[in-house]
Amino acid sequence: MPRTFPLLLLSVCVLFAFSVLANEQSDLDFYHNVFSAPPVLPAGYDNDCRASDCPGKIMPGISMLSDKANPEYVTVEQSGTGAGWEERVASNWTFFNIPASLGKVLVIDYGPTPSGTGYRYLANANTQNTLYEPWSSSKIMAFAGALASVGADVNATSMVGDVMMGDLITSINSYAPAGKADGNSNAIATYFANVAGRGYLTGLFHEKWLRMSNPAIRFRGAYGPVAFKPEPSVWQLDSGTQLNVSAFTEAGDDPFYQGYRCDECGLTGNKPMTTLAQAEFLKRLVTHGSEPHTRLPGFRESHLEMLLYGDGHSNSVVDAGGMQAGIGVLLARALAKAIAPGYLESGESAKSVLDKFTAGNWRIFQKIGAGPSETRGQSETVLLAHVVLLPEDEPPREFTLAVQTEVAGDSEAGVGRAGKKMQQVLDISMAQLLSAKSSE
Repeated sequence: MPRTFPLLLLSVCVLFAFSVLANEQSDLDFYHNVFSAPPVLPAGYDNDCRASDCPGKIMPGISMLSDKANPEYVTVEQSGTGAGWEERVASNWTFFNIPASLGKVLVIDYGPTPSGTGYRYLANANTQNTLYEPWSSSKIMAFAGALASVGADVNATSMVGDVMMGDLITSINSYAPAGKADGNSNAIATYFANVAGRGYLTGLFHEKWLRMSNPAIRFRGAYGPVAFKPEPSVWQLDSGTQLNVSAFTEAGDDPFYQGYRCDECGLTGNKPMTTLAQAEFLKRLVTHGSEPHTRLPGFRESHLEMLLYGDGHSNSVVDAGGMQAGIGVLLARALAKAIAPGYLESGESAKSVLDKFTAGNWRIFQKIGAGPSETRGQSETVLLAHVVLLPEDEPPREFTLAVQTEVAGDSEAGVGRAGKKMQQVLDISMAQLLSAKSSE
């Protein structure tokens, strides 16, 4: 054998190793600089104004009315909320040209009808009922469930122990300190799940509220072994109202808690959900003011404002609170690309595109979840979000979405690689969604 052959083989192996390392670094960079990046905010948003009537506080549930029939959208009154509603809504479960191997996406698109706002449910490759681990994207459900179970109004001065409630929900979404909230999103979310209780949270997906047809959907888990412990253990709702709010000290104290690898849990763990279940949960929360038939019992308008904006919050990764402080720029990039396909090549930012399109009247409320799973031997990402776009010369756009992607191999770099797939799914789905609407 010529002596050059081993040297050639060695060179190929070295080049391959460098290529693998370069790809891994690229995946890590995407995870840190795109997927986990601070969110972009609208131009002119006055975060210093914390009151509920701030001009910059756009609330979801924009009223949409048409003087002509719009059969692509069905109202809540038409579909009903009883068992089987999933079969009665306007739907196209193969609307997006995205194979299931790339990811799962579901969009609930809002549109005008003669009877008011209607909805159409759009998915890819019939993935809307496929179970997956929602990771931290489900934390807003624990928070909303806790507030609904307590049932009292909150405001910009409300505190849980000695921590501002607005800082707690902001820290859940930003993964960073906000005021006295220490950035331990897992511990904070576990506390709110311990307040609500897992029997109640699971019931919200079924007989207590959503009436999902898939009985396997549930919320029986937590986010690690440690729960936030308020000191003192009371909620100070305002200067004159204090409540003793009970909570399980540990997740395992809840009789409805299940361990992640419990016998009944399977590979999807103890809080399996679907894109349809997650998007419907958020859609009903954000339309609290406009859709009385789908309101979460006990949930109030002040709870929604706290969830979305984190009223009374301190600064965190950005000068915003609640779900508006949810990290990640994937959705903003996808929206900008759909609105102005060549924006990246021109050097323009996603924020600039959105600001120009709406004169700053846009909102993205989002919660990401992600992690490497040893159980499933893969890395996964999840995004749950609500978008409001108010263009100057076009009708308003509003929609709720849930996206999930996964890749083989459980590692931090793998999460970045799954994040890249999520960017692809969002780029395709947002372009198809917005172009389909504009061509009508």
